Amino acid sequence: MIHPIHEKYAALLVEYCLGVKAGENILLDVATEALPMARALNRAVLAAGAEPHLRLTYPQQTADLLELVGEELLGSEPKVQLAEMSTVDAYARVGAPDNSRALQGADAAKLSRLSRRMQEVTRTRMGKRWVVTLFPTPASAQESGMSTAEYERFVYGSMFLYDDDPAARWRELGARQQRWVERLERADVVRIEGPGTDLTMSVKGRRWANSDGKRNMPSGEVFTGPLEDSANGTISFAIPSNVDGALVEGVRLRFEAGRVVEASADRGQELLDEKLATDAGARYLGELGIGTNPHITVPTLKTLYDEKILGTIHLALGRSYPETGGTNESAIHWDLVCDLRSEGRVLLDGEPFLENGELVG
Repeated sequence: MIHPIHEKYAALLVEYCLGVKAGENILLDVATEALPMARALNRAVLAAGAEPHLRLTYPQQTADLLELVGEELLGSEPKVQLAEMSTVDAYARVGAPDNSRALQGADAAKLSRLSRRMQEVTRTRMGKRWVVTLFPTPASAQESGMSTAEYERFVYGSMFLYDDDPAARWRELGARQQRWVERLERADVVRIEGPGTDLTMSVKGRRWANSDGKRNMPSGEVFTGPLEDSANGTISFAIPSNVDGALVEGVRLRFEAGRVVEASADRGQELLDEKLATDAGARYLGELGIGTNPHITVPTLKTLYDEKILGTIHLALGRSYPETGGTNESAIHWDLVCDLRSEGRVLLDGEPFLENGELVG
């Protein structure tokens, strides 16, 4: 028997996020720790008249790959994955971390090579309808400092799943965000000020995306791709980042003409250096985002949630989203979250837009 909340969750992903239509082929990539969602999603896709293609991934899969992968595979083209992604109409990924430190101390250089190997698959996926979500697990609850039950309430609440009509709530948030997008699209210079932070960049002529749950679930952000050579100044990220299963804390970056010229971390310096060395685009910004989700109020070491906290901004090193007009190419897209809620602000051409956690523009 499928739990009602999982049925509601699957319906939101299939009907609202992906807009699945009859006759389509839908790739479902589900972590084994989220197994209850595999059946719920499969049934929801079938009910929509489409064909589901289910793929399960187990927790140690990446670690096994890093341990056993050879040079021949690392240097090969991922033909099967690319053919599959090219064929399907839409893609859903349900992650469910059972140990977010599973790759702590892993070979960072090999991880970068694996990212580069899958770059064309990722690029193909970006041209499809897609959604990424995280299923609540006891490990994630523990990492966030919550009980499992409390964490489940947090996760499902952040998606409006306790409301009678979650999709309607997402449409309401989308309508509010659209007003902010219209203001942001009139801006040229964005200045971010805060502790250890004074960074300017240009967004002139770039499009702002209204992220209302169609690609991330939960969502709640507006974002764009800054002009690639425009970032100048420094920024500090107090919210830790969990990347490739390893913790990176206290990241500080200095930009000149759009490029990272200095980078330090209180923890995870080697991984930070490896990420920046992935390729030429890894030292440039692919995204500037502003969090807007009113139900996400505390960091949980899950970027999917943390970057949506109302009163924060995030910058992504690496790949741009083409729909914003961004042109930066990279095998990485690493979101780093800057908390401006207690002290800090965002200025648009000198006028306050976000101040001490409040959207005032």
